[in-house]
Amino acid sequence: MEKTPLFETERKVSPPLAEKMRPEKLEDFIGQEHLVGPGRPLCQQILKDQIPSLIFWGPPGSGKTTLARLIAKQTKASFHGLSAVLSGVKELKEIVERAQTDLKLHGRKTLLFIDEIHRWNKAQQDALLPHIENGTIILIGATTENPSFEVIGPLLSRTKVYTLRPLTEEELKKIIKRALPAEATMEPKALDFIISSSDGDARRALNTLEIAIGLITSPPPPLITLSIVEQAVQKKSLLYDKAGEEHYNLISAFIKSMRGSDPDAAIYYLARMLEAGEEPLFLCRRMVIFASEDIGNADPQAIQVAVSTMQAFDFVGMPEGWIPLAQCATYLASAPKSNASYLAYKKAKADIAETGHQPVPKHLRNAPTALMKAEGYGEHSIKEEYLPEKLRGRKYYKPTENGHEKEIRRYLESLKKGE
Repeated sequence: MEKTPLFETERKVSPPLAEKMRPEKLEDFIGQEHLVGPGRPLCQQILKDQIPSLIFWGPPGSGKTTLARLIAKQTKASFHGLSAVLSGVKELKEIVERAQTDLKLHGRKTLLFIDEIHRWNKAQQDALLPHIENGTIILIGATTENPSFEVIGPLLSRTKVYTLRPLTEEELKKIIKRALPAEATMEPKALDFIISSSDGDARRALNTLEIAIGLITSPPPPLITLSIVEQAVQKKSLLYDKAGEEHYNLISAFIKSMRGSDPDAAIYYLARMLEAGEEPLFLCRRMVIFASEDIGNADPQAIQVAVSTMQAFDFVGMPEGWIPLAQCATYLASAPKSNASYLAYKKAKADIAETGHQPVPKHLRNAPTALMKAEGYGEHSIKEEYLPEKLRGRKYYKPTENGHEKEIRRYLESLKKGE
């Protein structure tokens, strides 16, 4: 009896529906009309095979990888793909060597697609620069994170960033109907449920559809009901698009809850963001800023708590990293508030813009030479004035009566009275 080859079953495994439904031609691509619609810049660049190095920034399932593959099909360049999660500089060097050979022997450029490019560190991103600069490779990076924060400046200056949007309900409906088997039908409520639970993510919608098809137990013709789709979804993911409006809504609610001294609301919004996949270090940074901007000298320890939280998270990581973040959020929310330091700087900045750079009073200047001393540099007086002459009497920092700032205020007032 002939034995079945070891990997026979692996060869018969069908790719996921989302993979099978990737369009082969640009005209079959659904969504992102502002980029690939007729006459749009990216569409023209693809059709003319004049692709510069690009970064696609958009939420999951918006078409970043699909667009890269479509470009690869229509370009005359060699195509290589890397996942930033699984690959590094070693794999990049191998591709660059092949690209240099292709360019030298055949005059053919190489298109390199790097998925989740934000996961590469600065040194890894730096390694791309000379090869983009000399034209050995054309880079297409894909990221769900804001490139302004996650991609190094030199790489951003050498690439064009295109922002992809979450797919609309109508676009998702077209994708689902295209993927639906010809013999199957779907209840309108079931279709609506898939769309609403997908949050603009085509991959998630197609994965749900594929699972739902597998759950059908009724005799042919197959009917996809709302009940079947609900089973497929099981638990609707929390609505949270890190590049979209809900991201800004939640971080705004988090900051305002701490500012309003409501630790319960602050911990709720912190949990919402963390459970939905927000980058914890982003939340750490926001709390460090909040500690200075909104608490300031009312509780000077707040900035220490926030910075220590960032260091603690960097040391601990997930899954336990939420613990110091929760402690910090509740501490900041419960602390006395003052933005007096923040406002003081803004007022000083406004005066600088209005009056220019006023000369430093002579008695405050450094006096390293006899001539400068003779000119009055560094000459102390009993009652010294520190602001430039034109700004004498200006008050920028006005301590509040909150927390420790009350003590600062009393101390400064005692100095004025000469106590």
